[in-house]
Amino acid sequence: MTVERFNPPELPKPSGFAHAVRSTGTVTVHLAGQTAMDADGRIVGGDVVAQFELALGNLLAALHAAGGLPTDLVSLTIYIVDMDDYKAHARDLGAVWRRLVGGEYPAMAGVGVNRLWDSDALVEVQGVASITAPGG
Repeated sequence: MTVERFNPPELPKPSGFAHAVRSTGTVTVHLAGQTAMDADGRIVGGDVVAQFELALGNLLAALHAAGGLPTDLVSLTIYIVDMDDYKAHARDLGAVWRRLVGGEYPAMAGVGVNRLWDSDALVEVQGVASITAPGG
């Protein structure tokens, strides 16, 4: 499996994402949106950083169940209820990312929304991963 990240010089230098990601010799895994929901179905974590860590952890658990690793993420969409709060905690959110996933970033988008399915959720993450094809 090969994953390549592209950040062309005519686009602004990315911080915390890649402009494009190409993978070859892989199987695609589509990951459902995950929030900071615990196994009992309750939203936990009092702030955006805690909820992001739990939501990302839930996404990575689903990816692991499908046979993937954090570095296999090629695309991630983050749905954010309070964009100003999210931006204010960018350093802490980046630290969570590096601790759980590492230093490589997928193609990413942050989307501001009025609310999520569960009104207590502050953030939701949804992704796509490319994992090594069976026998590959």
